[in-house]
Formats: sequence, C-alpha cells, structure tokens
Amino acid sequence: MSDRVPMTQAGYEQLQADLKHLKSVERPKNVKDIEEARAHGDISENAEFHAAKEKQSHLDGRIRDVEDKLARAQVIDSAGQDPSHVRFGATVVLTDIETDETVTYQIVGEHEADLSEGRISVTSPVARALMGKEVDSAVTVRVPKGTRELEIQEIRFD
Repeated sequence: MSDRVPMTQAGYEQLQADLKHLKSVERPKNVKDIEEARAHGDISENAEFHAAKEKQSHLDGRIRDVEDKLARAQVIDSAGQDPSHVRFGATVVLTDIETDETVTYQIVGEHEADLSEGRISVTSPVARALMGKEVDSAVTVRVPKGTRELEIQEIRFD
C-alpha cells in the first residue's frame, strides 16, 4: 500500500496532533489502567484487565493507521491557485438547480472530510463530478437520495 494520501496542510497538522495525543496521553493512561487491573489479582477472570488490553490493541492500531497516513501524506497547498477550475483544496459554492438551495463545500482528503463542516472527500461522488469543472458549469450527481443537478456559482482557494 504505497499510494499517496492527498491532504491539506491543516489535515496534515491535525493528524500530527492526533498522533502526539495518542502517544503522549492515551497510551500512558492505558498502560496505567493495565497496571491497576493487573494489581487486582487473577487476570484470567479480570474484566478490567481484558478491557484495558482490548483498548491497548485499539490504540496501537489507531497509532499505526495515523503513522501510515503521515508517512504516505501528499500535502497539497492550494493557496493562491487559479480558481478557474475545481481542484483539490477548492472551496466550491453550488446551487441545486431543482431546489435553488445553495451549499458550500471544500474538497479535502478522505480523513479530513466532515460534511457538517462543509468538507467533502475528494473521492465522494459530488467531488468527483466537480473536478475540473468551471464556474457556471452544471453537473449531475448520483447521491443516496437520487440524482441532483448542481450549478457551480463560485470557486475559490482559501
């Protein structure tokens, strides 16, 4: 798995902060929990010990995942790019042609996506349909609720 993981600078910095928190806060707390559970005696029937060991496994997996993403990171700086076409990192203002509803999305890496904050993954159906398009272009997107026709009102790189 040597594929590059595209992300914004903010996404890269967030992953670094997550890794630091996992290693300096979560892991030491988990080690302490294991020690306390072990001190209670027989570990073969100790639910606290087994829960702490399971959490340790989960933490180790999460740390490996974050380290892998950081190692394969392809940080794409979109600041100052020409806003003539939709590309990774672009903030796009769209109007739903049917409902006249306006939405704004920023196209980011998969791990950065958060629809509630207006960030969609570069691999999402909407982002894939928008890539390379210009202002005033209309795109048809198949989404879980059916088909939507969206018109690009604005492209910017914040």
